[in-house]
Amino acid sequence: MAGSRTLTIIKPDAFGAGKAGLILALLEQHGFTIKAARVLHLTSAQAGAFYAVHKARPFFGELVEFMTSGPCMPLVLERADAVATLRTVIGATDPAEAAEGTVRKLYAESKGRNAIHASDSDENAAVEAAFFFPECDIVSR
Repeated sequence: MAGSRTLTIIKPDAFGAGKAGLILALLEQHGFTIKAARVLHLTSAQAGAFYAVHKARPFFGELVEFMTSGPCMPLVLERADAVATLRTVIGATDPAEAAEGTVRKLYAESKGRNAIHASDSDENAAVEAAFFFPECDIVSR
């Protein structure tokens, strides 16, 4: 049974610390199916383009620097109500405020090094997934 899709990125801090498998297992335990995955090392131009919505914010430069500090793992995930469910599963941006058992409570180092990205709406999920994956690279069933 198909659900909705969302994009997540296991960020350089968690990927570099060897936490990708643990995070993937937790996501699968919450009913997500992996529809596309890749490992890549973002360039400054790629990270800047992906996070362009935050360009005017004071943390933009730090975010781009962090996202280019090592390999990351973008994934397209699917399940019913994927965007809202993923945001619940990953927890609050600040791991000190995240609920027990969430990705960020378990694996994030700090508010800035927070282990994982998740799309915030169905519309952004589609745009963000397309940033990393052509439709032909996303498993349809």
